[in-house]
This record gives sequence, structure tokens and C-alpha cells, in this order.
Amino acid sequence: MEKYIVNGMARLAGQVEIGGAKNAACPIIPAIVACSEPCIIENVPNVSDVSTIVEILQCLGATVERIDLHTLRIDPTGIQTAEVPTDLARHLRASYYFIGALLTRFGEAHVAMPGGCDLGPRPIDQHLKAFASLGCEWNVEYGVVNVKAGEKMTGAHIFFDVVSVGATINAMLAAVRAEGLTVLENVAKEPHIVDVANFLNSMGADIRGAGTDVIKIRGVEKLHGTTYSIVPDQIEAGTFMVAAAATRGDILLTNVIPKHLESISYRLVRAGVEITEYDDCLRVFCNRRLAATNIKTMPHPGFPTDLQPQAATMLCCADGTSIITEGIWDSRFRYVDELRRMGAKIQVDGKVAVIEGVDCLTGAAVRATDLRAGAALVIAGLMSQGETEIDDIYHIERGYEDIVGKLRSIGAQIEKRIYSDDYQSAAL
Repeated sequence: MEKYIVNGMARLAGQVEIGGAKNAACPIIPAIVACSEPCIIENVPNVSDVSTIVEILQCLGATVERIDLHTLRIDPTGIQTAEVPTDLARHLRASYYFIGALLTRFGEAHVAMPGGCDLGPRPIDQHLKAFASLGCEWNVEYGVVNVKAGEKMTGAHIFFDVVSVGATINAMLAAVRAEGLTVLENVAKEPHIVDVANFLNSMGADIRGAGTDVIKIRGVEKLHGTTYSIVPDQIEAGTFMVAAAATRGDILLTNVIPKHLESISYRLVRAGVEITEYDDCLRVFCNRRLAATNIKTMPHPGFPTDLQPQAATMLCCADGTSIITEGIWDSRFRYVDELRRMGAKIQVDGKVAVIEGVDCLTGAAVRATDLRAGAALVIAGLMSQGETEIDDIYHIERGYEDIVGKLRSIGAQIEKRIYSDDYQSAAL
């Protein structure tokens, strides 16, 4: 049993290098299945979700070579099956990207219903709508999604009923070699959508409009190998930005794209934080108590739902009353009970949380309920008086590479400990 032990009240200061985007790596790596030649992927985050994706690839028959910590050479030529191992598929949400990639490769796919964080109902109906529009038939048997194309997939006009990152990417993966033109409307526009499209285009796909309201995909005969570097992680960068603000710190973030962080920067500035943008880095400076502010999560370019728990935590010690409105997921406030253990004053009504700022949080034993909630609890520990013990940290390590090492390098008092059955512990 592993835990994080955080001693708070330390001001974070220094430089942090942001890694590659988990939310881009998780679809880009499965997309290689649709290709017939080896690919080299750079700036790959070393997180457990990516490790699971790589394990799935290897089980399918691909050869994966780790050139260095953040570079993979993947040869998909040995893949002979369209069936993803059920036990692995259920470990993460992104396993459903193998459906679109396998359809392109084999004309069929068999993938268990995905796992990942419990954020309320997260149906894949929009994915299945896209596959059906392209000429596929599907069913779900014993928890496995079975999708099969006819003689070939044919381009179609697809309008998504709701904006969905996963469905947008899966539709692109399935349509890259479909016959004719596919038009996707009401699509997601997040930076990792653009990154996946750029990656597919580097393999010979013809995708235009990613990052706008309409994406057009003209099917091609084949995809070829490529070398590609994954975009920096918007959510990791945003998490460190919030941590700097919450601890009245001074952090320089490198390997970032400031434009991807504009919605985050705007809200931090409203709360009293100073943000300085450079070409590929960004400085976050704060030397005073924050002011209350209101935040509503929305699809890109709005404020990211994946930063809502971190922002709410930061505002627990702001002057005044803040209101957080969750515009994406139904159950994103499950972490609030953990913050209350630390002295936060938060009232939740449906998708709205009202936060009354307190003087200070107090360390406590808490548990990470999901990936981003876990990051929020780390920030809460950094803000608190005394010691905070965070359990279920495997959630955090699904999406943050070496978060302990990066935080310690800028002054945080945090360590990872392993506890045995007899409650003895040792720092890692």
C-alpha cells in the first residue's frame, strides 16, 4: 500500500519541465495499429495509463522498444488479432481508441467496455453512432463491444449530439481509410484533438479542420510510418500553475504552449496571480492571498474540467465566496468530502459547488477518488498546516509523471511511502 505524505506551508519556487500530454499519448499510441509500418513517438509521458496502452499493443502482437524514457519505437506489423484483452481494457478509459484503430486495420474490433475514473455516466453512444454512420454494425455482449464493418467503411456526414473528445478521436481513427469524404460536426476542439489529427496526417492521412467546429477527413489507401513528438500536457501544466498560486509561489514552467493555457491563466489572473508568457514557457508568481472567483468548466477553449478539482482546492483559502459550476461530468465533486476533512467549507448542489474561503486548511488522512481529485489533494496538502496522508495514489500516477520528484525540486515537502500489513513504512 503506497501513500503520499505531504507537509504543507512550503512556498513553491523554481523551474518545472512539463511532459508530454497523457490525453494525446493515449489515442496516438493505439492509432499506430492502423498503420503498416513502424513509428517513433517522442515526448511520451511515463505514466501508468500509457504503460497499460503499451501492454495492450504488445498483447495484440506489436513490438515496442523503449529508446529512452520518453521515446518509443512501435512496430505494428506483427498484430494479427482485433481482440483487446478484457482485463487490460477495463483499466482505463482510453482503451476504446483501439476500436477505431482496429476497424481501420481489420474491419472489426472487440474491446471490453472501458474503465478509468468514476465521474458518473460516461456512455460511448456517440462513438457507436459514428461507427454505424461509416457502415459498421455493433453489439455489446458480456461487457465487450463488438464492431464490424461491411465490405468497406464509407465516408459519411456525422453530427455529434454532444461534444465528445473520445468520439471525435475515434471517428477520426475509423474514417482515415474509409472510402470518400467524412464530415464531423459539433466536434471537440481540445489541443490533443489537434495533436491526434497532426499525427495521423504525418502518417499520410488527409484530415482538415481539427481545432474548429467541423473536421473533414478524406480517406486514403494506406498509412505509413512516421516520427512524431507529442504535444506538452496542458493539464499537468495547469496543475502546477494552480499549485504555484495556492502556495504563493514563483514557478517557471518550461516545455509548454502558453496559448493552450489561456483559459487557466485568465482565471488565475482574476484571482490575483501574475502570469508572464514566453515562447515555450510561462511564469506563475503570487505573493498575496487570493481573491475569490467563479469558474465554469466547458469544452475547449473553456476552462478544462480536468482542472476543476485543483482550482476548487486553491479557492478554499481565497478571500470571499467562489462558485464552481461543472459543465461536463455529473460526479466530479466526489473529492469535496476529502477537502472537508481538511477544514474546507464547501457546499455542493448538483453540478454547483459554493466555496467559502477559510484562513487555512489542516492536514488529514484523505484518499484520492480519481486522477484529478488526487492531484487536488496534493495541492491541498501543500496549502495545509501539518501533515497530510493521501491514499489510493495509483489514481494520481495514471496521469502525472514523477509528481513527487517534480514537486520536491521546487521546494515541496512530499514523499512516497510504502506501508506493509504490519503498518511499518519506508520512504521511497
